[in-house]
Amino acid sequence: MLEIKNLVKTYGGKIALDKVELSIPRGEIVGLFGENGAGKTTLMKCIFNFLHFSGEITLDGEVINVNNIAKLSFATSEHSFFPDITAEAHRKFYSEHFPRFNDKRFNGLMEFFALPRHKILRSFSTGQKNQFEVILALSQGADYILMDEPFAGNDLFNREDFYKVLAGILEPNETVILSTHLIEEVSGFIGRAVLLRRGKIIGDVTADKLEEQGLTLTDYIKSTYNYRSDRVSKALSDITGEEDI
Repeated sequence: MLEIKNLVKTYGGKIALDKVELSIPRGEIVGLFGENGAGKTTLMKCIFNFLHFSGEITLDGEVINVNNIAKLSFATSEHSFFPDITAEAHRKFYSEHFPRFNDKRFNGLMEFFALPRHKILRSFSTGQKNQFEVILALSQGADYILMDEPFAGNDLFNREDFYKVLAGILEPNETVILSTHLIEEVSGFIGRAVLLRRGKIIGDVTADKLEEQGLTLTDYIKSTYNYRSDRVSKALSDITGEEDI
């Protein structure tokens, strides 16, 4: 169980995360949604202790440190790989340092994405770099796999196929926490949605609950955010000076 209690993070006196409370059991696929600046990336970085914060974050009742950090992996568009070595060199390095590294999964995903094994990562395109970042996160052998906008630079067909592959390879005890703006694309993939706004959790709902209520994920997010359907027409009216007809 990943548990977050009373998490507060500030930057220069400005609150980025405001008393966040969240529990995520093993085996869930959680979508983390929110506007730019809502606190999604900050929350993930706090989980990894990349940032100083107040509050408590524990994994299976223990504070996250060098003894249990390998239970977590992170795929980020900021990239955490070594740019001057090859994909194959990464495989060897990870195999040596992570006892649960999944060679079979690594090789299968490399083939799926058709990535070159013997080129240095610096020579990869942006999309390929993001694909490789995801491969490493999924192959490390972690119980909790955090992904922050992992599909940037990838075309629609690659993304759709990847969701299907990911759903097919995950073990029952593996948990994915996925931060993305691609709401409609992942709506059929995630089992739970957590909504952030201005550093606060304003929504937390399961896919089953949405189905019971006859709501789509997009409907739920718009309702929770009090989205105004007339905001575009109002903006155009303000800019052009013309009234709606």
